[in-house]
Amino acid sequence: MTDVSTPTTTRPAASRTSADVSARLLRSAAKKSYDPAVDIDWDAPLDPQKTWTPAHRVSLYGTELWDALDEDQRRELAKHEACSVAGAGVWFETLLMQRLLKDFYDDDPTSDRAQWALTEVADECRHSQMFARMTQVAGVPSYGPVPWVRAMSKLYSLVTWGPSAYATILVAEEVLDRLQREQADDPDVQPLMRQVNKIHIMEEARHVSFARAEVADGMAARSRPARAYHRFATAFVSFFIVRSLIHPGVYSSVGIDPKRGRKAALANPHYQEMIRWAGEKIVGFLDEAGMVKGPGKPLLRRAFLLPRRARRRAPLAR
Repeated sequence: MTDVSTPTTTRPAASRTSADVSARLLRSAAKKSYDPAVDIDWDAPLDPQKTWTPAHRVSLYGTELWDALDEDQRRELAKHEACSVAGAGVWFETLLMQRLLKDFYDDDPTSDRAQWALTEVADECRHSQMFARMTQVAGVPSYGPVPWVRAMSKLYSLVTWGPSAYATILVAEEVLDRLQREQADDPDVQPLMRQVNKIHIMEEARHVSFARAEVADGMAARSRPARAYHRFATAFVSFFIVRSLIHPGVYSSVGIDPKRGRKAALANPHYQEMIRWAGEKIVGFLDEAGMVKGPGKPLLRRAFLLPRRARRRAPLAR
């Protein structure tokens, strides 16, 4: 049997060890970090003509339900969806903080890696406060995963650790990051939303660097059976991350039945392509790290992170 500490796969070429990355990130965080409580003007009036997310990123864009909405309703749905994504961010950042604190507990507290874990927890505390306050200012309900997913996610730290924990963290962070980068400089987006995005982008870049190093180190150190487990765990959790971005309740804000809206969104090619586009960078990295194969791959397709397989046409009868 192969020992789990024996390197059995290659690290992605651009990777550095998590110890090296931790030291660099600690220096970076000391030089530049934000406090949303003072770096965002929370009292600035909202512009009723600005959107909260571009129309082509709304889940119903291109559907008959979307065509039936007037411009005010479209902006309202965009606002609820933007805050739903923020609510999913709060949910998963809470799970991430639990994972980081568990890793800190098991590590040497004087090491750069342990010190970085605490630094990232501090960042995520501020980010969660920022997302929650933005939702409050927007006047939108506090969304998040549906109740049964929220309950099930309490098992997150038990079923993921090491490379699967940090791979799922990357899926959540990098999907959100790509959407935020598109919106951060869009003059049609609410200034509050743009500033929230800019702060999150800058600090999450450090988190992504650390998590990528953890995935590369972790997969290189696992046995073949362990790697297979981490691949499936990553795909399983990633499916629920992506499906939790848009809460079905958002559709009620514009008079659409939540079940009908959810069904239309999941069948919408525009929405499916948006998710694939948002996740293509992280999926490419995970594929390079050996994490995109095996029985979990269909789950990544169902999450729209991978393109669906083209159906084979039946041969013509002669």
